[in-house]
Amino acid sequence: MPVTVRELTDAELTDAWQLGRLAFGSDPQPPPAATAPRAGLTRYGAFDDTGRLLGKAVDLHHDQWWAGRPVAAADVAGVAVAPEARGRGIARALLRALLRDAHDRGAAVSALFPTVSAPYRACGWEVAGTLRTVALPTATLPRHRRADHLSVRAGGPADLTAVADLYEQTARHRCGMLTRRGPLFATDDLPYDGLTLVEDHGRLVGYAGWQRGRGYGHDSVLTVDDVLATTADAARELVAVLASWHSVAPTLRLTLLPGDALAATLPLESTREHDQDTWMHRPVDVTRAVRDRGWPPHVRGSVTFTLDDPLADWNTGTWQLDIADGTAELRRTDTDADLHLSVRGFALLYTGATTAAAAAHAGLLHHPTGTPPHALDLLAAGGPAHLHDYF
Repeated sequence: MPVTVRELTDAELTDAWQLGRLAFGSDPQPPPAATAPRAGLTRYGAFDDTGRLLGKAVDLHHDQWWAGRPVAAADVAGVAVAPEARGRGIARALLRALLRDAHDRGAAVSALFPTVSAPYRACGWEVAGTLRTVALPTATLPRHRRADHLSVRAGGPADLTAVADLYEQTARHRCGMLTRRGPLFATDDLPYDGLTLVEDHGRLVGYAGWQRGRGYGHDSVLTVDDVLATTADAARELVAVLASWHSVAPTLRLTLLPGDALAATLPLESTREHDQDTWMHRPVDVTRAVRDRGWPPHVRGSVTFTLDDPLADWNTGTWQLDIADGTAELRRTDTDADLHLSVRGFALLYTGATTAAAAAHAGLLHHPTGTPPHALDLLAAGGPAHLHDYF
């Protein structure tokens, strides 16, 4: 089916909302932000030759932290295709145009949360991780002795800058987490029912933003939308505050960040899965993706490989990867390469989600018999990536 993909005009935003509402079962009444111009994103529509809207997608102009460096991202959201037009290449056309324009504006990587993975795999994204939300009985939280050097208080809108700074302290050394900078994250309003702050002589060292929910019976839930701590003492202080809800909110619901101070304090054996949101990743521009991120300073090496990216042909070719002293470079080469990597394999290695041998077993990396693929483990040297924000 021939389609034209272009940016949506302001007058077309209501039609795009209705298309998304049908796809995702949203509220019939759109929120004001959905049908108004908004900085920090690009909305695309796919139209047939009569001008009818067949599909839509949104490029979120995020940045992601990669080992201390912000990397420009084209994170994808709101992909929807009209029921009568599904299976005809509409989503592929939308994503091809989105990637092309994102490349032109300087984006390096892209992440998304799929409702179904197959169409995105066909376009070069691959599953790289899971955003886990767990529930646990509030009564199982440990009660620690309060630390004399810490104070706890309620926060308000005036504290949001300090909260953002603490989030950055936690996120910047990890891989894949959003920077939460820019117009999409600008707000003067408290996005929670309550905000609990832990301070060390006036310096913020932990916070929890929570939604109270309804009721106080056996089915009452306290939902912690965002909780982070930069010290073990601060984590224990926050857990003690959350534990105090046990009589009126028997269940605590929160999103875990693997290996952080809170996870080291919680009784993880008592958790049960509430929700799992799979996320996918791909490079927009492989040279920027490699150059712009941080790399472990102890890692040093080189590897040559051929990359195939049918949807973003500027990534296709033979490349030499060199990593040393915390930086890396990817440059084209005429050298013959024994290692042939798909763009999905690149995404898995870049995000630290697999090894070269496992990628080969999955058919995402090909190598001659007798030539081991392990040299491409260099691309995975940055460690595992995490996403902590659903979009």
